[in-house]
Amino acid sequence: MRPVSFVLFHSFRKESVAPMKTKFFYSQKVAPYLFVLPFVLSFLIFWIYPFASTVYMSFHNITTTSSRFVGIQNYQKLLTDKVFQKAMFNSFRYMIWTLVILIPLPMLFAVLINNRLTKAKGFFKSVMYLPALTSVVVAGIIFRLLFSENPVSGMNQFISLFGAGPYKWLKYDATGLVALLILASWRWMGVNMLYFMAGLNAIDTSLYESASIDGANGWQKFRYISLPLLKPTTIYVLTISIYAGLAMFMESYMLWAGNNSPKNIGLTIVGYLYRRGIEQGKFGYASAVGLILLIIALIVNFIQLIISGTFKKEVKQ
Repeated sequence: MRPVSFVLFHSFRKESVAPMKTKFFYSQKVAPYLFVLPFVLSFLIFWIYPFASTVYMSFHNITTTSSRFVGIQNYQKLLTDKVFQKAMFNSFRYMIWTLVILIPLPMLFAVLINNRLTKAKGFFKSVMYLPALTSVVVAGIIFRLLFSENPVSGMNQFISLFGAGPYKWLKYDATGLVALLILASWRWMGVNMLYFMAGLNAIDTSLYESASIDGANGWQKFRYISLPLLKPTTIYVLTISIYAGLAMFMESYMLWAGNNSPKNIGLTIVGYLYRRGIEQGKFGYASAVGLILLIIALIVNFIQLIISGTFKKEVKQ
């Protein structure tokens, strides 16, 4: 039988430790750090560590069996690498065309669907957004068959209505780009449209009512009310579209059934990184390509934020 003093000591210890634990976790000083800790850990593990590893690898010649420090040789090679320059040109051209198509057209569709005279708005939203739910693998296969050089493919059957013969769509640079842009527009038109619709719904309807009283027509309402107040949404869509355009890979990979399109007409920066790193095992060189892509994307977005006035506004605040 245990002594009374022993029992009293342990009962007192249990009663005192439990409140201390509770007090620690519910402390106003500790609680904020506990809430932030998952984000900090994920940021360190999944961003900082891979980024630091990529920087380290970019200064080394790394293969599956060896690693050797080479300084800036990987970056020097990029300056004279014709295939890398071709991939850069393809990515920038694709990005610019997606900006031209996937910003004004979704904005126009958002305005038309958001109009009070439009019926079945939910139906049009669903139809426009549905392609975004389709896997890029499935979408790429569908469009590969659609633009096939086979006479019975969808596009060849369409041009046959005008007396044109079968065309090798994915063997030429211009038509290959058209196929990529149609695929991108089909998948992302509805997503960007919903962004703009969210921006339109945030605009106070009394502004349109006041404009109607003053005799403004539909174009004037869009020009002087909708367009200026959609600027934050437009900048957001522009930013993510720049990144998506430069980082495009799977669409091209699936459209040409691999990373080896004719004369590299479908090769992108990410595709070139994949070729060098995964296919050829030159991880150091691929790391340099990835860092260059990151720097270019940051510079392009920084420039567009300065041009739009967003960066200056944030600095003043």
